[in-house]
Amino acid sequence: MFVDLLRRLTTPEPGPFPEPDARLALAALMVRVARSDGNYAAAEISRIDRILMRRHGLDAWGAEALRKEAEELEAEAPDTVRFTRAVKDAIPLEERIAVIEALWSVVLADGTRDEEEDGLLRLLANLLGIADRDSALARQRAEARL
Repeated sequence: MFVDLLRRLTTPEPGPFPEPDARLALAALMVRVARSDGNYAAAEISRIDRILMRRHGLDAWGAEALRKEAEELEAEAPDTVRFTRAVKDAIPLEERIAVIEALWSVVLADGTRDEEEDGLLRLLANLLGIADRDSALARQRAEARL
């Protein structure tokens, strides 16, 4: 499955992901956001696992396994544009706003926001078809939950 997903990500026009691949792609996107500042903190890892558990109904072991697979994918995946295109194709707009909120939650997990993370989230929101205002509101909701 992992090799097939990488092949689809590297093709000029990757097709939509079936559901298991969409879960993995979304998890890898969270890992990419967490690693964007060069500090993949334990708080971010824990937040990713909790999001995966809640979003996909996984137990702690299942979330950890999905995250570890996502870490491999993120390290080998090509550019973010193709990655987000695959997520955008698989997830309806209403759910993409929740995705941005989850990504903000990962950014804020370590207690700091840095330029790389902010810039990446602005790019991701745009690529996922989320307006700046909706992304800002998603960030505020994520901050309120801390």
